[in-house]
Amino acid sequence: MKLLIMSDTHSATKIMEQVIERHQGEVDAIIHCGDSELNANYFTDNPVHIVRGNCDIDDRFPLEDLFPVEDTKVLVVHGHKYNVKSTLMPLFYRAQEVQASVVCFGHSHLLGAEMQQGILFINPGSLQQPRGRKEKSYAIAERNEEIWTVLFYSDEHKLLEKVIL
Repeated sequence: MKLLIMSDTHSATKIMEQVIERHQGEVDAIIHCGDSELNANYFTDNPVHIVRGNCDIDDRFPLEDLFPVEDTKVLVVHGHKYNVKSTLMPLFYRAQEVQASVVCFGHSHLLGAEMQQGILFINPGSLQQPRGRKEKSYAIAERNEEIWTVLFYSDEHKLLEKVIL
């Protein structure tokens, strides 16, 4: 299973489209964790699981999306409703509640991946306004058997970090 994850693009359609075009044929799902600042109609012809962030005004985006990819439940939220800038605990409890084993979120603009009690949490960073580093970023998460590899790429598609969980 392979996931393309991006977040906090803040109207940067060109780079978002480049990332999608580059990876869409090789991934099982394309995920946007909110703050696209675009109209929902923009995504009508794109197979993107997208949620509403605190900067999104189009309320046709859901606050969360829960969907299966192969035998895995994936939960997508922006993170502003779960206090992710301080702790992952509320989001961890939500993941347990909906029985998700992968959680994708944004909001903090800080890239990272960690495993908590069998639940994988991924924040792809931001493709527009990164924090904590200068490179804009997105993530590719891939599971081979029980091992997850999360690769973080720059907007220029250069590998920034590799996390194996």
